[in-house]
Amino acid sequence: MTAFDELNRFLEDRLEEFLQNNPHLELLALDEQLQEQQVNAQRSLSQLQTQETQIQSQILETAREVELWHHRVRKAETAGRMDLAGPARDREAALFRQGNQLWGQMQGIQAQIQTLQDTLKHLNDRRAEVKQQIQALRQQQAQQPPTSSSSSGSPSANPWTAAPPPPKAADPLEVVFQQWETDLELEDLKRQMQR
Repeated sequence: MTAFDELNRFLEDRLEEFLQNNPHLELLALDEQLQEQQVNAQRSLSQLQTQETQIQSQILETAREVELWHHRVRKAETAGRMDLAGPARDREAALFRQGNQLWGQMQGIQAQIQTLQDTLKHLNDRRAEVKQQIQALRQQQAQQPPTSSSSSGSPSANPWTAAPPPPKAADPLEVVFQQWETDLELEDLKRQMQR
């Protein structure tokens, strides 16, 4: 494992740990991801529906041509023009095959459309669940500050309120550096006063 891989893994672990410790952020990230999936699915659905419409038009045009060539086959046979009836029959058969291929493509697209519609419904339902969880967490955190600040030593941060974030003194390394820097300033002041 290279140093870059180790660093990448370390950062992923820290991010995962951070999100677990801040469930509201995890829910917001999940909501954003679901919204992006919805947009992509809706875009794909629109493209498939456009393709479906185009293929339906092609199928109708092919059906008209099949009808035309079928009429020409009968007309040539009635007139005894087998030299024209044979090629007309071949053209009619080729158009039937083309129509069958288009029909198969349309059915495949319709299956994809149905799958995307099911996916969109699932994404909508999942997003609604996540929004309910976010709302419940907001309500829970809105009710927590009076009790948690008196019962526990650590201030609770509610990202959805206008209250300023808690001071960064919670970082142990920051605390150590602040204490050390304060001690250095005090020593420097003492030296200046002794002069």
